[in-house]
Amino acid sequence: MSKQALHKYEKGEVLPDSEMIGLLANVLKVRPEFFFREQNVELGEINFRKHKSLPVKEENRVKEFTRDVLSRYLELEEIIGIQKPFENPISNFPPVTNFLQVDEAAQKVREKWNLGTDPIYNLLELLEDNNIKVIDAPMEDGFDGLQTNVNGTVPVIVYNSSKIKSPDRIRFTVMHELGHMLLSIPDELPENAKEKICHQFAGAMLFPKEAALKELGKTRHRLFIQELMHLKEQYGISVQALIMRLSDLCIIKDNYRRQFFFFINQMGWKVEEPGEYKGEEKSNRFEQLLYRALAEDLISISKAAGLMNLKVSEFKAKSLMIG
Repeated sequence: MSKQALHKYEKGEVLPDSEMIGLLANVLKVRPEFFFREQNVELGEINFRKHKSLPVKEENRVKEFTRDVLSRYLELEEIIGIQKPFENPISNFPPVTNFLQVDEAAQKVREKWNLGTDPIYNLLELLEDNNIKVIDAPMEDGFDGLQTNVNGTVPVIVYNSSKIKSPDRIRFTVMHELGHMLLSIPDELPENAKEKICHQFAGAMLFPKEAALKELGKTRHRLFIQELMHLKEQYGISVQALIMRLSDLCIIKDNYRRQFFFFINQMGWKVEEPGEYKGEEKSNRFEQLLYRALAEDLISISKAAGLMNLKVSEFKAKSLMIG
């Protein structure tokens, strides 16, 4: 295809025929229905966690991928008629500038969502149940995640599973983005201070203060790596995030935290640390709604396949209806 032809397609000066639409769909890894969707998806201000080297082209790719997934998701909800407004559980909480406020805010979120002090299993499902859309965007290594809103009302968190592969890192990244979404952080704070607040929020959500005191006590002068590995396996939070959390709670002193991170670097555990969280991080809400719509004859097989971004034959191969 010539650059001129592509330019005319993008400008709407020429419409591609069905054969060309099929070719474009294959190259872009979408179904032909993508080009005919009427669902309006307007992304609000986007807060990226990205490297400075992330090309603008890749940023735009992430945005368009997000739009595509959301357009299908919102269309499905509209078909079923179950669109629910999002409610920030700490909308009246004052602006957050220090750790004590962060910890209190996280505690209030856990209370509003009836989480108690227990570990959170399947964090992605929890957020979806509370009307926050969570999208896995497997892209290049240039970004970890982002948060934005759609059409001014639907909150969205995106994470990059190509870069963040372990479930505990996915959980921390998503919780970090949730901090940006829920907390009122003064604009005048430096960017690194804002990031630190959201790191602290993620740690507080995954490992609440009461749980930390119960598991480790009020003060510790030494720790075994095995203790932290067990907590990682139970609470789904990395050893390194646990160390920062214990330091913030003053369970360990700053010099011990520095000593511990030196040890982690010496052992080569900065990227791949010991212990494994085996919990599954996956939301099945979209598929559940889709099969509900299909079972109730609200959509056809071909429509269901289109919403899943699959060929009809691929969708039939993975679907089984009883009765």
